[in-house]
Amino acid sequence: MPNEGSYEVALRKSNQIQADLLEHPDKYCMLTGDRPTGRLHFGHYFGTLVERVRLQDLGVRTNVIIADYQVITDRDTTEHIADNVHNMVIDYLACGIDPAKTMIFTHSSVPALNQLMLPFLSLVSEAELQRNPTVKAEQEASGHALTGLLLTYPVHQACDILFCKGNIVPVGRDQLPHIEQTRLIARRFNQRYGKVFPDVDGLLTSTPMLPGLDGRKMSKSYGNAISISMTAEETAKLIRKSRTDSERNITFDPQNRPGVSALLTTAGICTGRDPQEIAAEIGMGGAGQLKRYVTESVNAYFEPIRERRRELQKDMDYIRDVLADGNRRANEVANATLDEVRAAMGMVY
Repeated sequence: MPNEGSYEVALRKSNQIQADLLEHPDKYCMLTGDRPTGRLHFGHYFGTLVERVRLQDLGVRTNVIIADYQVITDRDTTEHIADNVHNMVIDYLACGIDPAKTMIFTHSSVPALNQLMLPFLSLVSEAELQRNPTVKAEQEASGHALTGLLLTYPVHQACDILFCKGNIVPVGRDQLPHIEQTRLIARRFNQRYGKVFPDVDGLLTSTPMLPGLDGRKMSKSYGNAISISMTAEETAKLIRKSRTDSERNITFDPQNRPGVSALLTTAGICTGRDPQEIAAEIGMGGAGQLKRYVTESVNAYFEPIRERRRELQKDMDYIRDVLADGNRRANEVANATLDEVRAAMGMVY
């Protein structure tokens, strides 16, 4: 029988929750977020932003954290962080996140959330922290020494999820170990001190991972990502520069033709068409015709979002107000949860 942390069990539970959400959205509280290390790109949009808006509009209590403290898990500077945070809020709103329904806030503005780290760290062993595959992958990708903050990253994520009593988190398969760690921390706290926190489940996203323009994982650091904030001209330029191959006939073959297939996947997601169908249509038209089709598909899909973005950029006072209001609400929630935690632990003097 598969264990609770297995993908099979997680997928079955996720499917049950997806069905129940349509009937009882008010039973659920969702937490998710992003590190403000640069601009959000198409991978973020199709991978998570669309799902956040869907859950918000269903009536789920939705919370989005801008994880500014997590920037320094593997970086030595916070030089552009304020600009990145404000642009992230603009992207969220342009993509349909409604600050009246969704609480948008930053790590560093909510002290009580971060204070949960202290009791939570007492509930995990060093071996459990060392085993987390995402921590290992992040460290290897950054080439940075393993900092204490990176090692305890999964515990900090548990604080993010549990401070607002989150019980669902939209995740990809590779993030399930974080959900397992959070569930473990919640259960251990409840067993030791009394019931405070809910059980947490991952809501597995069905969107396939959108590859970067070179066929690798879409990443700001690879320079292979189309940002939501790019202009139509910047998008066209980036697509024109993308590497394909010397074969004229366009075919969908991710294994042997990653660049061509990545472009076809991008066009397919933006148009709702099968990448193989697009490839057959272009055929001997070659890379030039493919790139023109991809550019038109991407720019047509994102034009309404980019138009909203341009309007929002004109009113930075409003953007700052949205963040200030989200931070205020997050502090109210975090303080109430920390009071519960202190009471459960007998630390009320």
